[in-house]
Amino acid sequence: MKQASKFEKIAARCWNLLNEGKPFTPIFVFGTLLLFHIPQWGSLSFWQFGSLAFLLTIPLLALFFHYDFPLMLRNYLWIPFVVFVMIWPDLNLPLLIFALGLYFFFTIFFWGTFYYHLRIGTSWMNFKRFWKLVLKNSDSTSGNAQEQMPKFLLVLSLWNLFYTSLQGPTAIQAEFVLAPAGFLLGLWLYAFILHRNLFDWKPDMYDSYTRENDSESEGLSDRVVVIVIDGMRKERFYQANTPFLDKLRKEGTEYTQMETVYPARTVVCFTSMFTGTYPYEHGITSNMVWKLGIKVGSIFDALRSVGKKGRLLGIAHLVDSLGNDVDTVTAVMDNDHADRNIIERSKQIMKKEDPDLFITQLIGTDQTGHSQGVFYDEYIQKIEEADQLIEEFVQWMHEEGKMENTTLMICADHGQADGIGGHGHLDEGERFVPFFMWGPHIQSGKVVEDRESLVSVAPTIAHLLGTPFPSHSRGRVLRKAIRQSTKGKREHLEENHRIFTRTQ
Repeated sequence: MKQASKFEKIAARCWNLLNEGKPFTPIFVFGTLLLFHIPQWGSLSFWQFGSLAFLLTIPLLALFFHYDFPLMLRNYLWIPFVVFVMIWPDLNLPLLIFALGLYFFFTIFFWGTFYYHLRIGTSWMNFKRFWKLVLKNSDSTSGNAQEQMPKFLLVLSLWNLFYTSLQGPTAIQAEFVLAPAGFLLGLWLYAFILHRNLFDWKPDMYDSYTRENDSESEGLSDRVVVIVIDGMRKERFYQANTPFLDKLRKEGTEYTQMETVYPARTVVCFTSMFTGTYPYEHGITSNMVWKLGIKVGSIFDALRSVGKKGRLLGIAHLVDSLGNDVDTVTAVMDNDHADRNIIERSKQIMKKEDPDLFITQLIGTDQTGHSQGVFYDEYIQKIEEADQLIEEFVQWMHEEGKMENTTLMICADHGQADGIGGHGHLDEGERFVPFFMWGPHIQSGKVVEDRESLVSVAPTIAHLLGTPFPSHSRGRVLRKAIRQSTKGKREHLEENHRIFTRTQ
């Protein structure tokens, strides 16, 4: 399978400027203003007053960048716009209508149809479904219409107020520049109160480091293989026909209340899983990575410290946080072939490099959810295809002699919400993810209903492989899944062989 090229990695970062909601808002506003005022481009006064007006809107853009308005909080974004209209009713309606039209053209046709057709081969008629998904979407991307519309309508209206007043008499300029200042101060206070009192559904975080609560292990497994089915919604997984994965979770240990992290974006989740800590500490807070690399140690660093090796096979985004520990796959391919190609590349890496820790990311389910929604047959089909491919990969590992003392972890990095398979704000379907472990040192037929976090993945891998915990790991070792017996290695190998045989 082709690796992600340098161009694709750069293109992915550029696309995230439009995909992630926070950078999208100022970019969209600026682009809208330029397009709407094309006839004035030759006027020096337009550039003078327009640029100054845009600078005066920066406090509002900064507020929207600083504060999330997730889920129900996005409804409160309409209140400041209504108040603005009541105070300054002389809106530039053509500008606002143009912005709405441009927004839906970008999301429904450019993104939902043209982009997905070129990237993963969706139908040219995908817009017939995508418009409904955009209107329902609740994630932290630019495709969250209910969050983006009140934001850009208010910013554009404020810009127009400044722009028109700056061209008027001096007295009017003073009045119309100072009065909005009070409005902006009130809006910052309004946002602070909202988030202080209503934004209360983030997952609880562990406040101590793993090493303060758990001691390091000499190691149990020779190898750990983590298979992440990106964007697999939990109840849709249970509804799918997945006989192989069902056997693994029933003959291993399943965690039914495994939480992802906030914000539930792919690069954020993977970074948290393999550092054992949270975005505020490792520094990756969205798919838009402003500064490459993480601020803390990862499980890969822990492996290197004891002479072991780990590899992660994933999409180009993951290089931004985990760097050279990532083997990239191109995400520009027909989605029907993506996971098949990833599995074939996984076999190549295992055969050539034989890492002690191998992580692979299947992307077909996530891309189907984003392009076509999670409540359609195509989404279920991708989960079922993942089941078949994982069975093939594990069987291949067994035939290659790489399953004798290997622990498997199967999970999703996040779920997906309604709409365009969104994830970020922890809407229904995002927060709790499928998670189960299987292997000779894993309890058989056990179900753990305690609430746990994906930040426990890294310290649990460290425990199984006998490495130090990553430098800032806060997750708990998932000890309830681990056998407490002191069997010899021969008994472990025999039991592992019997377990694998039963899955065939």
